[in-house]
Amino acid sequence: MTELVVSAPSVHRSDEVLTTEALAFVADLDERFHVRRDELLAARRDRRAEVARTATLDFLPGTAAVRAGDWTVAPVPEALRDRRVEITGPTDPKMAINALNSGARVWLADLEDANTPHWRNVVGGQLTLRDATRGCLAFTSPDGREYAVADPATAPVVLPRPRGWHFDEAHLTREGRPVVAALVDFGLHVFHNGRELHEQGRGPFYYLPKMESHLEARLWDEVFTHAEATLGLPHGAIRATVLIETITAAFEMDEILHELRDHAAGLNAGRWDYLFSIIKNFRDAGADFTLPDRNAVTMAAPMMRAYSDLLVQTCHRRGAFAIGGMAAFIPSRRDPEVNERAFAKVREDKTREATAGFDGSWVAHPDLVPLCAEVFDGVLGPRDNQLDVRREDVAVTAADLLAVDRTPGERTEQGLRGNVRIGMHYLHAWLSGNGAAGIDNLMEDAATAEISRSQVWQWVHTGATLDTGEVIDRALVERLVDEEHAALEASLGSVDPDARRLFVGCALGDDYPDFLTLQAYEVLLARGE
Repeated sequence: MTELVVSAPSVHRSDEVLTTEALAFVADLDERFHVRRDELLAARRDRRAEVARTATLDFLPGTAAVRAGDWTVAPVPEALRDRRVEITGPTDPKMAINALNSGARVWLADLEDANTPHWRNVVGGQLTLRDATRGCLAFTSPDGREYAVADPATAPVVLPRPRGWHFDEAHLTREGRPVVAALVDFGLHVFHNGRELHEQGRGPFYYLPKMESHLEARLWDEVFTHAEATLGLPHGAIRATVLIETITAAFEMDEILHELRDHAAGLNAGRWDYLFSIIKNFRDAGADFTLPDRNAVTMAAPMMRAYSDLLVQTCHRRGAFAIGGMAAFIPSRRDPEVNERAFAKVREDKTREATAGFDGSWVAHPDLVPLCAEVFDGVLGPRDNQLDVRREDVAVTAADLLAVDRTPGERTEQGLRGNVRIGMHYLHAWLSGNGAAGIDNLMEDAATAEISRSQVWQWVHTGATLDTGEVIDRALVERLVDEEHAALEASLGSVDPDARRLFVGCALGDDYPDFLTLQAYEVLLARGE
């Protein structure tokens, strides 16, 4: 087996993570599964070309027997049976400790969309998770304040989220090519923590992002099975909750659970990436697939309600948990009226999810944990979950999932301007190493930045109009870029020059890059990050 070559900046304590044995384990994963990953990425491109040609999707005829079959996933471990409130966030020590002290039942430890893949973050995140597993995570801030986990025994169960299949880790190479980043994130974590978490009865559990087909879930299942055998873990010890955050995956929920049935714990309604995926796949399909302002698209929209209801029905039919979407609000310390309005919206959203049958939901800030818990407590009562809510009233068709043209709302200059502002502001934060940026009292991550630049690209290339009748063209967007860039510089002092360049290139370029973060990652590598 070819060894990994590490070509990266020095990171404090990296020798604790990048051990010879751990790197050999990751090298073995990459040797076994890299080629198949590449084949699946090629299949994505073929499927997208078919969507561009036909402007439609449907449930797969070849897997009808799976959808009709009477089967369930393996019983979910005790530690994951109550997931009524989950907090998400990056793995820097301070944020991690705040999450572990939040009172949530689960912490999604994000190595993906809320994390800039600076090498220091890649290694540092692994160190945070290693320390958290062993109950010794602590942090002292530059001003001398000390942070520690109050009670490791009652802290949330930790579910790391590795990067998606599309990402490569350029700082680790095998035979001259970058290693699959998902295998780096998963491999290092399960190697260092898998057996200890299993002995604690608290893992190893994961969230899996951005899958586009059940065949990609099959690959993860093969990775898990091999890792268990290599590390001496029982088959099925590893459990995964899959984010249904692509429109293609929405048509394969049953199939994804079936592929992972010995390793499955549930599905999550990843609403922001889901919108990004709809725009990306149908970006050139004309006016019927052109959405209104991002903030106007709520879970009450027909296509979003169909997606949400189908997810609950599918999960509970198969014995898996259905986890709701993100409440991204960051409470204001200075404006109680903003908080009052936002908390009311969060309560409304969580109430909708709880009454629809979801078993739990996500929040981005510790102050929202009590609110989410209160809502789900009121619906769950003495139960840990709602697996008994089968949602037999739901009958979702392909047309329901694709009813983009039935989404209420308008395209406004304020919405267009917001896309420009958020896109540039987030990229500025991301390039500095912060993948979870507080903007306008919302926690923005890569998914919302992807929506922002994708909407602009689609609106310009389809000649969409604002509610005023004005055509959204390149000249209008460039004017707003100038204005919003100047406003950002005034408020931030300076803006990373690559933030503007990347946004304009991805929002106005002739070609549509599949992932904004891949373009930005090239900037990090050029800077030696």
